[in-house]
Parts: sequence; C-alpha cells; structure tokens
Amino acid sequence: MAAMKPRTGDGPIEVAKEGRVIAMRIPAEGGGRLVIEMNASEAAELKAALEGVVVA
Repeated sequence: MAAMKPRTGDGPIEVAKEGRVIAMRIPAEGGGRLVIEMNASEAAELKAALEGVVVA
C-alpha cells in the first residue's frame, strides 16, 4: 500500500514544461491544486494578459 500524503493547497505556483505542453499548478483554497495545461502560444497570451493588470 502506498503512503498516504495529505493534499494541501499550500506552496508556490509551479510551472513546468512537460513534453509539448506547459503545466501550471496553482494551489487551491480548501486543498489540492488546480492544474492547467497550455501550449506555448496560449502561455504567451496569458503572459500578455497578466502584464496588463499586474503592477510591478
């Protein structure tokens, strides 16, 4: 039997290139993670959209 680990939403946002897709893992309120997979053009669109609203 595999060891059971608690699933928590704690931790940083993680982004990794996995084969042909970019996987972004976002901690979710209440535990777990929201996983979003996108291709390079979708990632570029996301970057441009975030740059428009995020103040550095």
